[in-house]
Amino acid sequence: MAVAKPGPSSPAAPAASAQAAATPQIQLIPASPEGALDAAEEAVDLLLESGRAPGDVLVITTGEQHPWAAHELSFGESSYWAQHDAGDDVFYVDASVAGRAAARPVVVVAVNGGPDTAAATALPQALGQAGALLIVCGDPQRINSVLGAGV
Repeated sequence: MAVAKPGPSSPAAPAASAQAAATPQIQLIPASPEGALDAAEEAVDLLLESGRAPGDVLVITTGEQHPWAAHELSFGESSYWAQHDAGDDVFYVDASVAGRAAARPVVVVAVNGGPDTAAATALPQALGQAGALLIVCGDPQRINSVLGAGV
């Protein structure tokens, strides 16, 4: 069954995969600070509908916490972080503690307010945590000034 085997492109595949992992694709979804969380939710829904596993997705908020995170934290930090460690579902985290979250294939950042320092810290960190895709929902001018490039 020679047809099932990859051809000469096979040796190049690991290098291409390593390059892709080093530089995730960046998508910007323009949204106001008030609408960034809703835009992030829509992005997550589309990811899940397209077949992305829930455990592949990390959502970071720079302003008000996502309602799921606030709810789960009401049961205590150890229970909240145990859900993160299980890696079975989309995990929502505040930018102030996002560094504690493990890298995931997809990171969605909702720039939903908060101090400029929250976005300035969260965006480069999220870029490092995203394996394949970084989706940023928020004001394009603010995001571009923080990332230092047009996205």
